[in-house]
Amino acid sequence: MSTRITQQELESYLWGAAVLLRGLIDAGDYKQFIFPLLFYKRVADVWDEEYQAAVADTGGDLSYAKFSENHRFQIPDGAHWNDVRQTPKNVGAAIQRAMRAIESANPDMLDGIFGDAPWTNRERLPDETLKNLIEHFSTQTLSVASVPEDELGNAYEYLIKKFADDSGHTAAEFYTNRTVVHLMTQLLSPQPGESIYDPTCGTGGMLISALDEVKRSGGEYRTLKLYGQERNLITSSIARMNLFLHGVEDFAIIRGDTLADPRHIEGDRLRKFDVILANPPYSIKQWDREAWTQDKWGRNFLGTPPQGRADYAFQQHILASLTAKGRCAVLWPHGVLFRNEEQAMRAKMIEQDWVEAVIGLGPNLFYNSPMESCVVVCNRRKPAARKGKVLFIDALNQVTRERAQSFLTPMHQDRILSAFRAFRAEAGFTEVATARQIVANGANLSIALYVKRQTTGNSADGTQPATLLAAWAQWQADGRAFWQQMDALVDALDGLKR
Repeated sequence: MSTRITQQELESYLWGAAVLLRGLIDAGDYKQFIFPLLFYKRVADVWDEEYQAAVADTGGDLSYAKFSENHRFQIPDGAHWNDVRQTPKNVGAAIQRAMRAIESANPDMLDGIFGDAPWTNRERLPDETLKNLIEHFSTQTLSVASVPEDELGNAYEYLIKKFADDSGHTAAEFYTNRTVVHLMTQLLSPQPGESIYDPTCGTGGMLISALDEVKRSGGEYRTLKLYGQERNLITSSIARMNLFLHGVEDFAIIRGDTLADPRHIEGDRLRKFDVILANPPYSIKQWDREAWTQDKWGRNFLGTPPQGRADYAFQQHILASLTAKGRCAVLWPHGVLFRNEEQAMRAKMIEQDWVEAVIGLGPNLFYNSPMESCVVVCNRRKPAARKGKVLFIDALNQVTRERAQSFLTPMHQDRILSAFRAFRAEAGFTEVATARQIVANGANLSIALYVKRQTTGNSADGTQPATLLAAWAQWQADGRAFWQQMDALVDALDGLKR
């Protein structure tokens, strides 16, 4: 009988596997070995669990228990975890053969899911290390009875976060602050039966968050359709494993470059989605701008971004991928709100009246980066009361920092969400601007232009003497937009140097 593993035990067990690799490979490479082994062990233990259940149901019919209809995944002879565990030498080659055999036996669901880690590189991973890893994973049973899908999924997310912390700057490629992701999901309120898409999905955290949001609201989450695209092979494999380990089977994560080769297609058009959540790579410089000028998918309807900044290429791809009732929330640095080189594209976006809200968040919420971030919410079917208007929320101070980590508490998220739903001005925190006002401001979406921060000690007519503290606060508030634009200018000059 399987014994339930506590969440703490599970997390310690998973991180213990990574500790075995310390000193042998870079921390940034842990994920390409640990995640496939974890998934392999889960598949094998679930197969065993299903086998034992079939034996019990048939009163001991061992042949019947192996039939494919009794199993979610097929494991060919010789490819089971226990087969690899008994391998005396060339363990890496045995792992690789077993993983490829399982992928081949499950082409519709698991093709390529284990990635392309160099298992046979015996200099990096000698047999002794691989045997230690296998024995470590063998200390626990990862059946559904021992580790339900939600708990294993949570532990998997824990491991993603730990790898991000351990690998430093490379974390930004596959990890987005989960408290921000939760806020973005709440803003869009995904509903049962909707299609949800992340065009740069990383490890699938935003898709999992949408799934969890529907669960929390009591909706039938099994009716969701989840889609993603990710250019990095290892990361796209991790995303697929993540969704499987969370108990999701109706999804399509496709590897590929979203700008150069969008892979979610229906006929000769882009597939459309009801909900899009995204944290695209910021200001990438190596992209095919020339091809974008004549994009065959019609995604250049706002214009062509500068070579040094593909941000509005991603933004246009997202907008072009929305259904008639679609809405999206995209996490960006503040520069996309006001940079002069993208003014014409912003103006067209405002004129189309898809922008519903611009929410400024505090610093350090991008992984290992001090810059402030913002969420741009667009809606193709804005409520009548919101047409021709944009809500600005200055949530710079709605952030907590503990032990070098910044995050949004549930209280912060609730305040921002309540303001979004109320869609009205609140002194010092929110403002509603008309599209006409924004266009008159040169299509500048900088939050500081619209939400004026309140200060104390200074009356409107200047009759009250300002305290030093109040004067300092006023100077900070007045100078914020200027310094944001200076940051963008320095970034642009840096791009020219390259």
